[in-house]
Amino acid sequence: MSVREIIKYPEKVLREKTLRVTDCDSKLNKLIDDMIETMYAAPGVGLAANQVGVSKQVAVIDVSARDEKSPLIVLVNPEIVHLEGEVEAEEGCLSVPDYTTVLKRAMKVCVKGLDRNGKPVEIEAEGLLARALQHEIDHLNGILFVDRMGRIKKEFFKKRYAREKMLRG
Repeated sequence: MSVREIIKYPEKVLREKTLRVTDCDSKLNKLIDDMIETMYAAPGVGLAANQVGVSKQVAVIDVSARDEKSPLIVLVNPEIVHLEGEVEAEEGCLSVPDYTTVLKRAMKVCVKGLDRNGKPVEIEAEGLLARALQHEIDHLNGILFVDRMGRIKKEFFKKRYAREKMLRG
C-alpha cells in the first residue's frame, strides 16, 4: 500500500466522468488499498479514484471518527437510487484544500454498487455518511462540491482561488 498524490482543483481529471469498473481484480484491490491509505493520511472521510488521477468508478468512505457505528465503505460503480429530504451542512474537499462552504444535500440516501470483490451492496444512510456518499459519487461524475454552490458563492470562491494562486506564484 502507498499514499498517492491527491489531485487538486482545477485539474481536468476532476471534471471528467469516470469509467465503470469491469473487473474486480488484484489491480483494483491495490488501487482501493492505496486510496484507503491516502484518505487516512490526508486526513479525510472519503476519496474518489479520480482524486488520485485514476478514471474508475471507485470510492472509499470512513466517517467512523465522527460516527462510531459506521464502518469503512468501499464502493465500486456506485449509484444513488433514492434521495430523501434536504439538509444544509458545512462541506469541504481534499481536492479543494483549505476551503469549506455550507451546501444543501439530501438528508437520506440509498446507494447501490459493488464491494471490492464484485458482490452487490446497498447502503441506506443519513447524516454525515449520506453527505459523504453524495460527495464522492459527485466526484465520480465529474462534479465538485463547488459546482453545487449558488452563483454568488461560486464567484467569491473563484476570486479567492485566483488570488491565492497568484500569491503562491
